[in-house]
Amino acid sequence: MEKKSIERLNALHPLTREKALVAYAEAVAKTPKGVHPFITQTLRTFEESDALYALGRTKVNPDGKTAKKPLGNIVTNAKAGQSYHNYGLALDFCLQIDGKTSWGIDENWLLVIEIFKKHGFESGNDWKKFKDAPHLEMRMGNHWKQLLILHNSGKIDKDGYVII
Repeated sequence: MEKKSIERLNALHPLTREKALVAYAEAVAKTPKGVHPFITQTLRTFEESDALYALGRTKVNPDGKTAKKPLGNIVTNAKAGQSYHNYGLALDFCLQIDGKTSWGIDENWLLVIEIFKKHGFESGNDWKKFKDAPHLEMRMGNHWKQLLILHNSGKIDKDGYVII
């Protein structure tokens, strides 16, 4: 398994971490030779969320920038505190195919999603309004609003994770 992905998965909330590591190991084992799931992000700070939210809205995102869309594509609908990444309950992935990054949704991509779903994760690829194919999350029955209230009221463990 790939070191950077493991480091990122180890940054997840303690209640999500082990399930993600097991799902990732299974995904690595079940994808074909030359295809490797790569974890691009897990825990995200509130500041990082606000910076991503600004892309395509108030800051130029080179991705999707055209004359009709001078600010480029919108990356996320989640402001700081509204993302499950802020609580270590979400991860994003891509595939490395023969050493090259791929964001294309194919049978291997769907295989990784199905493996994570089997381990209790929800896939942004299943969302109707704002599809987010690289996104997987495990809410454990918590809405982000509840998590934000816990965060803002100081219900945080010694490692900085919201106590749920």
